[in-house]
Amino acid sequence: MELLINGKRHELPGVETVSDVLRHFRLDGQIVMVEWNGAIVSKDDYARTVLRPNDKLEIVHFVGGG
Repeated sequence: MELLINGKRHELPGVETVSDVLRHFRLDGQIVMVEWNGAIVSKDDYARTVLRPNDKLEIVHFVGGG
């Protein structure tokens, strides 16, 4: 499926949900914030949020340090 993620087009075969995208980028289990077509998706809804071609995702993950 082709998606626009953080401003770049990505072709992600076998991806159906936000959880699948996070798994693809190895971000599952990490603290992230996901915006899907302009709406914030709660963590509880990642597996239930079904994506369509050309959907727009913004994914922010937090990096520790100092």
